[in-house]
Amino acid sequence: MTWALVLAAGQGSRLASATGGMAKQFLEWEGAPLYWRSALVFSRCARIHGIVFVFPEDCLERERARVEALTQARPLGIRWKAVAGGKRRQDSVRLGLAALPAGCGTVLVHDAARPFLSAGLVNRILDGLSEEGCAACVPGLPVVDTIKVVEGGRVTATPDRETLFAVQTPQGFALDALRAAHERAEEEQWTVTDDASLLERCGLPVRLVEGDMANRKITTPEDLRMLQSPQSLVPCTGYGYDVHRYAEEGSPTARPMKLGGVPIPGAPSVVAHSDGDVLLHALMDALLGCLGMGDIGVLFPDSDPAFDNMNSAVLLDAVMERVHREGLRLTHVDMTVIAQIPKVGPHREAIVRNVARLLGMDLACVNLKATTEEGLGFTGERRGMKAVALVSALRVTK
Repeated sequence: MTWALVLAAGQGSRLASATGGMAKQFLEWEGAPLYWRSALVFSRCARIHGIVFVFPEDCLERERARVEALTQARPLGIRWKAVAGGKRRQDSVRLGLAALPAGCGTVLVHDAARPFLSAGLVNRILDGLSEEGCAACVPGLPVVDTIKVVEGGRVTATPDRETLFAVQTPQGFALDALRAAHERAEEEQWTVTDDASLLERCGLPVRLVEGDMANRKITTPEDLRMLQSPQSLVPCTGYGYDVHRYAEEGSPTARPMKLGGVPIPGAPSVVAHSDGDVLLHALMDALLGCLGMGDIGVLFPDSDPAFDNMNSAVLLDAVMERVHREGLRLTHVDMTVIAQIPKVGPHREAIVRNVARLLGMDLACVNLKATTEEGLGFTGERRGMKAVALVSALRVTK
């Protein structure tokens, strides 16, 4: 089980003059505090099971109530907690780790001042962390400027930039290793600026994966202006369609039915290369239609064994990374399931909630319908099912 820590306990002193003294993580952006965007991205990731928000002690109750109100309007769909942080960043991490539930084996530590993370970046980090012997995985980008070491106003060294990377968050860890590293840091009074440094000091392996240029940290007034840059919006629409036939008993490619990421007990199994979620497949094609990027067969070919029985929600994460990278704002999703069996009605609310969570949309903007073909065709003969999806969106251009 994997949880995320969203660190929102800092003071943001470098931005104080531009924000009227307000810590940057509490700045309003698109109707919510900056830290909320990170929470929404984590909630859309199929491999994240919960979030711990770490707030300044004097703001804890106010921000806990704020998160409660925000989740009423846009449910996270996963568990969350809010705890008080400490004086230093590493104190806040240690207190956040103490709040993680039993059964949590891995954790992502993320700075709330980086609101532009993506589900794709989260998955890259988790993939790296899953490699044998890996205690930590961090995202980073090659340094493009020449770096000078300066003491007393004089240059003392010029490191080889080929070996230098600018490291970002979230950073992923095996929970036991990170807890042990923080305990040792307390004993030996280490002070570091990121958690991976603690594991390095303990002699544990830290893996680096490709970071994301868009995953910038809001640190200076210039960064703040990036949030306020003028934009124009161009409407677009995408259509998606998918079909899966029902599996015969004993079929090696039979998959238990899921619709919109929700298991449908007692329903026929479907024949598929991935997990066969016909609704998410249609939805992904509609999203790719808005982007002009082909279809899921291009991105995730059924000839690739890497996608064998793959969770479609993880594939959707990869599509949503493209959605955010291309500046697409989803405004409405309308989906239809066409099948004689099973009955979709009993599962409709759960499906809508899960799809809204995966897309980071309000419930009111996601609709699901179901119909039969009155006994006609292959769906009427109970040999398979179809799904269609229509996505309305605005492409953001600057």
